[in-house]
Amino acid sequence: MNLRRQPFELRPDARRVLLRPFMASVVVKPTGHPEPSRRLLDVLARVLMLDDDSVAETLESVLAEFHDRHVDIRAIFLERFAKLAPLIPVDRPLDEARKLLIGSYFTNEYSLESSALFNPSIVPAPDQSGLAPGELRFILSLRATGEGHISSITFRSGIAAADGTVRLDPVSKFVHSPRPEPAAKYDLRLFRRKLFELGVPHHAARAATADLPDVFHMPELVTRTAALRRDGSDPEIVRAGERAVSLAEANYTVRFKDGLSLSEKVIFPYSPLESNGIEDARFVRFTDDDGKVTYYATYTAYNGADVFPQIVATPDFCTFHASTLNGPAVANKGFALFPRKVNGHYAMLSRQDGVNIHLMFSDHPHFWYESQVIVRPAQPWEFTQLGNCGSPIETDAGWLVLTHGVGPMRKYCIGAVLLDRNDPSRVIGRLKEPLLRPALDERDGYVPNVVYTCGALVHHGVLVMPYAVSDTATRFASVDLHELLDALRRGSH
Repeated sequence: MNLRRQPFELRPDARRVLLRPFMASVVVKPTGHPEPSRRLLDVLARVLMLDDDSVAETLESVLAEFHDRHVDIRAIFLERFAKLAPLIPVDRPLDEARKLLIGSYFTNEYSLESSALFNPSIVPAPDQSGLAPGELRFILSLRATGEGHISSITFRSGIAAADGTVRLDPVSKFVHSPRPEPAAKYDLRLFRRKLFELGVPHHAARAATADLPDVFHMPELVTRTAALRRDGSDPEIVRAGERAVSLAEANYTVRFKDGLSLSEKVIFPYSPLESNGIEDARFVRFTDDDGKVTYYATYTAYNGADVFPQIVATPDFCTFHASTLNGPAVANKGFALFPRKVNGHYAMLSRQDGVNIHLMFSDHPHFWYESQVIVRPAQPWEFTQLGNCGSPIETDAGWLVLTHGVGPMRKYCIGAVLLDRNDPSRVIGRLKEPLLRPALDERDGYVPNVVYTCGALVHHGVLVMPYAVSDTATRFASVDLHELLDALRRGSH
């Protein structure tokens, strides 16, 4: 096949920085809740002892050095001060300058993509106005990785021409990550079920959530957990309460303010389940039976020890609702939602056993109960592991699924299979050789010998595929769809 690599690369840019809560001697984590440690109190005391002139001079220096790197630095300093205010051992009111200075001591810049910018997915943008004939505006999601190997979701936008070539829009030097809002309410029965799935003992989960109403709100759960600690409850029950709060925080909404360009928007880890990163978002443009369009993305939340599959939904890439995926079939990584219902049901690809591609059906996108293996490793380049590379793409010939295969020396290649449109459990085509292997100049990076994607799209008969290069940077390739489909059919015989 005539696969074309495009002559440019998206590389991580260390200059794109977020303002994050800072605690001395602690790697930046998502929540950054202040702790009344001796060191924290000592810093507060030193700033409080400064005379007014020293405060003004120091603050002026800080603002002069950092104000042009952030659009709202003063507001963030004041917000950070507000979190610390209960710990300040003085009764007198503080002027704004001292509040700002205190906030600056507990804030730091975080370079969200200093290490890597990879594992892309691509979807058509909601707004397709103002384009030339044959053009498609797209949104590219990327996994950005920075200090502490913490991953977040960042975005780019661009235009694909009819021949599959792409051009990217300019990237802003500013980035913004709004404060998430907890879910409005929680169903107690479903909430307990999820705690059981996470391995919390049944008796402890029930005791920790006792006295909560059938539909409860976050403050009620926080109050209940605080009471367990205060009353000296059984440590196992207290731990169950803390796990319950973590679970509740994993269901939240992110709202970006108006006027931001897409490249300024960052979904940074928020909940304790995400404390070590949000990984490998697979976005898909989902069309419901009534024609309503929702952009879903499945992703992996990682807390440093365990992975937790999650799903995020947005109608417009301005408001994002993150939720847990639930049910006994929710395990491991690699979940990818089909772009529409199949035979009246939501359908999802997955990799519960870490080796094979599974297929699942459900009546609700957040709940999954059973899966079946539909594709197993068959060729030497995929003997170690096989998984999907994003959501299936519907074609007249069937569901096109890009795959990743892992072979000798942990080398990752991208392949493809074709599933029956009406019965996606049937494999009707498969490539015997990879569609894309790491080229000579793609073998070196954070994780060598890897090409990988979290999603592609078809435009004017051309498959447009962004792909990661050795877990470091992102490139684009394209291939004629009819050539690919012919190769898939030949490979199945």
